[in-house]
Amino acid sequence: MQSRKIGPFEVSAIGMGCMNISMGYGPADDRESERLMLGALDAGYTFFDTAAMYGMGHSEELIGRTLSHRREEFTLASKCGIFKGENGRTETDSRPDVLRKTCEDSLRRLQTDVIDLYYLHRIDPNVPVEESVGTLSELVSEGKIKTIGLSEVSTASLRKAHAVHPITALQSEYSLWARTPERQILAACKELGVTFVPFSPLARSFLTGESQDITSLPDDDIRATIARPRFQPENFARNIKLLAPFNAIAQEQNCSMAQLALAWILARSDGTMIPIPGTRSMNHMKDNAGAGDIQLDTATVSALDALINEDTVAGDRYSERTMNSVDSEKD
Repeated sequence: MQSRKIGPFEVSAIGMGCMNISMGYGPADDRESERLMLGALDAGYTFFDTAAMYGMGHSEELIGRTLSHRREEFTLASKCGIFKGENGRTETDSRPDVLRKTCEDSLRRLQTDVIDLYYLHRIDPNVPVEESVGTLSELVSEGKIKTIGLSEVSTASLRKAHAVHPITALQSEYSLWARTPERQILAACKELGVTFVPFSPLARSFLTGESQDITSLPDDDIRATIARPRFQPENFARNIKLLAPFNAIAQEQNCSMAQLALAWILARSDGTMIPIPGTRSMNHMKDNAGAGDIQLDTATVSALDALINEDTVAGDRYSERTMNSVDSEKD
């Protein structure tokens, strides 16, 4: 697989998102997840992305027991600042003592002495981002983490954070149907030398063409909730009509629909983006890896831009309540 730079690290052009192995899309099988991660490492993936909140530590534990004996072969990213409170609801807390404890817990679960890239998962409205990043900077000095990242933040927050400590990467949702970063944050990342890491680059499997029936999704599948309006029946019925022409372009390029969606990101990024699709399927993982070898010409990129974008897609990315809680949506 081709490689790209993220701060001081050289990693695979396609990273491995590790939320799916623990949550979000119905129950997962630990043994299959272990096989998947080892297979990904063997297939050339050298960038693994997890978070303390994924399965409330389960994803980190899986990575620790499965990959710790091959720790020198990959760059490891995790996140702090979100946890499940006593009431069972997910909460955002970026107070210094909480971030320190989260880091220590993550190091233990991941079975490693240091985390290569440590993201602030969300901005805590009760804690200035400068204070949170200041704490992470102390963890860098202490050798607990090597570099700092931010997830789902606005341009203003990125600049405030970067003034405290250099930000290596910024992670946010980005795909053909999620274009918010194009408003301001991509330009700011380029200006500051921050690598942009798109999560959900396959639009939660929509762009693979394999999620054409959403009527039987399990209750714990995030696409089945009102927080994902694009997967609500009325909107989805409109959105699915985009897949036939999208698949036609994929066939012209002699690639899968997933590869086309990832290749579009790589083509637009000039080497400054590293998408991190997640999957539970060995076949899908291998298929995603092949996207790095696909070169799209300008005409194809333009055709994709015109076909699937926030004007042609029905429904918002998140519900209004969720969008109001995400700092990046204020751009």
